[in-house]
Amino acid sequence: MDQPKDTGRRLIQVSADPDRFGRFAERFARFMGTARFLIYMTLFVAIWVGWNLLTPESWHFDDRTFILLTFMLSLQASYAAPLILLAQNRQEDRDRVVGESDRHANARARADTEFLAREMATIRLALGEVATRDYIRSELRTLLTELDDRRAVDPEQDVDPDSN
Repeated sequence: MDQPKDTGRRLIQVSADPDRFGRFAERFARFMGTARFLIYMTLFVAIWVGWNLLTPESWHFDDRTFILLTFMLSLQASYAAPLILLAQNRQEDRDRVVGESDRHANARARADTEFLAREMATIRLALGEVATRDYIRSELRTLLTELDDRRAVDPEQDVDPDSN
């Protein structure tokens, strides 16, 4: 859908490896976005203009309206724009794949988090049924109090529960 329909009529068959050409386009677009490229282009234009303005007229290869320079820069721009678009499309494809991978990772993390939350709820419920240390201590104190009360009433009575 994002590719133009092939009409089937080709005068010249050109076969180029799309990945190799795409990598070239990315390197070119990356280079065009650097300060080095701007410096090179500035030097190129300055030398071109300087040569055609400051040298003897017989050495000039472009007249004072700089038609040839304009043509060269237009040609460079006409090739640069599609290469930059190709590089952007490839980056968009990579971003789409990374985004899909991130969505899957997030879904797995969410499922893991929900599982752990359910497990923690189960553990909390199970711990709610377990006797706590304070509860056991209070029960032991109650039993000791009962034993002390029995001994106080009848000191001779055997209080060994296993002697029945």
